[in-house]
Amino acid sequence: MGKLKFISGDEAVAEGVRLARPQVVSAYPITPQTIVVERLADMVADGVLDSEFVHVESEHSAMMTAMGASAMGARAFTATSSQGLLYMAECLPYVAGGRFPIVMMNANRATALPWSIYGDHRDSVSQLDSGWIQIYTENAQESLDMMLQAYALAEHEDVRVPVMVNLDGFVLTHTYEPVDIPDQEQADAFLAPRSTTDKLDIDNPVSMAYTVGPELNEEFQLLHHKAMKAAAKEITNIDNKFGKIFGRSWGGLINSYRTEDAEYVLISLGSIGGIIRDAVDELRVKGIKAGYVGLRFLRPFPADELASALKNVTAAGVLEKDISFGYEGTVYSNVNSALNRTGKYIRTANFIGGIGGRNISKEDIFGCFDKLIHPTPSEHVYFIGLEVEEDV
Repeated sequence: MGKLKFISGDEAVAEGVRLARPQVVSAYPITPQTIVVERLADMVADGVLDSEFVHVESEHSAMMTAMGASAMGARAFTATSSQGLLYMAECLPYVAGGRFPIVMMNANRATALPWSIYGDHRDSVSQLDSGWIQIYTENAQESLDMMLQAYALAEHEDVRVPVMVNLDGFVLTHTYEPVDIPDQEQADAFLAPRSTTDKLDIDNPVSMAYTVGPELNEEFQLLHHKAMKAAAKEITNIDNKFGKIFGRSWGGLINSYRTEDAEYVLISLGSIGGIIRDAVDELRVKGIKAGYVGLRFLRPFPADELASALKNVTAAGVLEKDISFGYEGTVYSNVNSALNRTGKYIRTANFIGGIGGRNISKEDIFGCFDKLIHPTPSEHVYFIGLEVEEDV
């Protein structure tokens, strides 16, 4: 164990980034991400972090600065949230398609309109097709640790895909809890300095940010897709290596809780996992075989792992903080696609909650399980947490 500190999720991210030794940090502040880049600026100013801190004029420039640094072979970091992520949206496929292994922290926050500084997942979920790996953390310790694991994954020679680490705005970014901060020696043993020949070099010129016509473009996309599939295999390997060095690990693509004999399982992601586990324990005392699956990654999507975890359940629900307007939650669509692989019909339901930062209570969780146990005929998408619950 390193040094135990009482810090927020944002501060934990900054500590994890420091341990990863990025050579360039490009920063533009936006609530509730700002504390991350403020702390990194302090670290650079104090000499604790040997890095170029570039305070840019926009989120668009923050991503392009990180891409330029990565193109020179440097390890780069940036962070954003909500409208800032959407402003970066033009840049995200550039970075992913160019296979630049940047790590970015996104503080999940509702998107306008209406304006809100509070958290849901509509910002990051909107970018699932941008080609980035997406991680969702549950607590501050996991957030710190994923900074190190994210670089190990992004820079792996079989992957070379950028990683977005998502933290629930305010619920996680601004909540304080004890966090074990590893020694730099441990971090260095886990994560070596970035070394690549895939960079701009006068002596060994390469083509980057290239144009490719119809005759080969699809081949490039296939290589990107294969890299994302390769990432799915490496995630567990990296987590196992992390566990051997630091004495803790996070379970790979998913976290399963009491699913071995579960009849009814709720699936979700991010910081809501703790309260769902508490609800599962209380339902078990009442004789209800409840379980929980936490999705730690949305890309690559853990289809096989999820199908295996749910192979014996009667019904599964997906609780998510987003909606694809006019249809259903995007995570729910992905889950249903994965479950089709089982060859067995599993009744499912979609629970939309936490939009715009609305609180999700334990009673709301009990309500989700109740709808799984006593389904409403022909209804499968429910908005929860409203004064009068609605289904669509």
